Formats: sequence, C-alpha cells, structure tokens
Amino acid sequence: MASQYTVAHQRSATGIPTSKLALWWLLCSEIVIFGGVLASYLMFRLTHPEWSFDASHTNTMAGSINTFVLLTSSLFAVLAHHAAEMKDGPKAARYLMMTFGGGLLFLIIKGFEWSFEISHGYTITASRFWSFYYTAAGIHASHVIAGMIIMLWVANTARKGKDLHRVENVGLYWHFVDLVWIFLFPLLYIAK
Repeated sequence: MASQYTVAHQRSATGIPTSKLALWWLLCSEIVIFGGVLASYLMFRLTHPEWSFDASHTNTMAGSINTFVLLTSSLFAVLAHHAAEMKDGPKAARYLMMTFGGGLLFLIIKGFEWSFEISHGYTITASRFWSFYYTAAGIHASHVIAGMIIMLWVANTARKGKDLHRVENVGLYWHFVDLVWIFLFPLLYIAK
C-alpha cells in the first residue's frame, strides 16, 4: 500500500521532516555566503578608519525603520505558523500576506534610500565602503525578494488548507533573512 504522505512529510533518519532538514541545509549554506561577506567587511573596516566618513552618509533613520519593518514582519510569520499549527490555513495565509507586505515595504524604503544615495554620488564605485554596502545590502534584498515569492506560493496553498507544514519552513527562512539584517544594520549604519 502506498504511503499517503509525500516525501516532504516523511521523516529522515534524523527524525526531522525532510523538508525542514533541506531548509536547514539551505540556511547553513546561506550562513557561509553572508558570513564571508560580513567577515570581509569587518576585516576591511577595522583596517580602514577612513570608512567612517563614508558610513556617516548612510541613512540611519531608513535603516532603523527597515529594522522595525522586518521585525514586525517576523512577528506575522510567527502568527502564521501558529495559525497553521491550529489547522487554520486561511488565517495563516492572511498572516503570510502581512509578512509579504512587510517585505514589500522594506524594499520600497530601500529603493528610496538607494535612489537618494546614488543621486548624491554614493554609488557602488564611489569607494570600497559603498561597494561593500551595496553588495551586502543587495544580496540581502535579493533574499528578501526570494522569500516574498516563496511566501506568495505558500500563502496560496495555505489559503486552501493544503501543505500547512510549509508555513513553518517559509517562516524559518524569513527569520533568517531578518537575522542577517540584524547584523547588517549596525555594521553598515550605526558603526560610524
């Protein structure tokens, strides 16, 4: 008799659902990417005190607002997971859409921030600081976009009450994206 569960529902030898195990492997590889960028940035920053001048031109208010936006969106991801555990797919989908809205607001603020900086000559080629700034923030923004796309897909299936285990997985990914921002924000905006 064939199993009624898909591979994603089955448990691996570790006792962890296959989909969650795959997500943790993905997140570990992402830690290597962001860890390399952040370690390189820190090494350069510690040996280039003149970077503090460039860093003083970052928009700390925009970075602070974006930090609040992402942390709030993580709260909605937690609420979506709770709703999914209660088997309330439509409610989980609504919270995921609120999380998606937080990601969208983050990108809009980032777009205005970058437009202002670029219009004032702070481009990716203006200095090494700005190269690191745009590279780190750009890689992060691409992960925000990826998370939002996946979130739309998961919200669509959750709305129908299907594959509610995916709500937790997309939430874990979103928390990782937020955690990366928690490291980027002080390094790029506050440490002047």
